[in-house]
Amino acid sequence: MTDTKELVKTLADKYGRTRESLIPILQGVVQEERYISSEAMSEIARELDMSAAKVYGTATFYSFLDTQPRGKYVIRVCRTISCSMKGKNLIIQEIEDLLKIKVGETTSNRKFTLLETNCLGWCHKGPAMLINDEAYTELTPEKVREIISEYIKK
Repeated sequence: MTDTKELVKTLADKYGRTRESLIPILQGVVQEERYISSEAMSEIARELDMSAAKVYGTATFYSFLDTQPRGKYVIRVCRTISCSMKGKNLIIQEIEDLLKIKVGETTSNRKFTLLETNCLGWCHKGPAMLINDEAYTELTPEKVREIISEYIKK
């Protein structure tokens, strides 16, 4: 893992040091470190000459900007009404049973984190989930078992 101060400086050099640079820099930190630490937020505030409160407020507002350590594979299940109507709760139950964690938790080996999130844009093919950047749609408990089993093997 890279040094946080150096990472933030590199990202600021790449994206600039304006208000518009904040989200791309936060995304870059998540991509590199898998979450945004307090240290990273302070460093971003210093580098962009803005308040730490502004950085924290932005980082915690967006669900895909993780401010807590997450697993290697972050599973985000859509929680919209359309996915709920198509069986989202069965999908979550299957994942919880397979991984022995609840929504919001990370496995003890730090391999998986299970989260619910707002619309993923796949309402017409729900229920849907993302594992990191990979979308899975029209899920059934059986399909979820196959998908998660493949990730367990990795």
